[in-house]
Amino acid sequence: MTQYSIRTGTTADLPKIFQLIVELAVFENEPNAVTATLGDYVSAFEDSRFFTIVAELDENIIGMVLYYNTFSTWKGKMMYLEDFYVQDTHRGQGVGRALFQAFLNDAKARGCVLTKWQVLDWNVGAQKFYQREGATIEKEWWNGKIYL
Repeated sequence: MTQYSIRTGTTADLPKIFQLIVELAVFENEPNAVTATLGDYVSAFEDSRFFTIVAELDENIIGMVLYYNTFSTWKGKMMYLEDFYVQDTHRGQGVGRALFQAFLNDAKARGCVLTKWQVLDWNVGAQKFYQREGATIEKEWWNGKIYL
């Protein structure tokens, strides 16, 4: 079993995190969807608008979660998991589970009562992963958005 570590992400990690998000966009069949810049990431991170946890192997980041505080009018303080990605060569080794558990632990430590995220309808592997972790996959809500 390959030894990796899980740790809180830092400003120095943002270039690699940004690269992983671009890889995620390619995986999700949206290779040109990332229009935010690394500068946008740095500014938002320094303003504490989001948090990251990374998985590292031999000083190389191989996976990450990126999340932020939000509020559920029905339940209270919650954490939204915006992006969660492990490079394909490191999947099936427990890296994703360790990252997800670190995310949940941080949400609990910050006083959250709920976490939410999206999963693509065709990503059955991710759906099964979340269900193994005890998640409910809601299928009755549709996403809405407007680009400004």
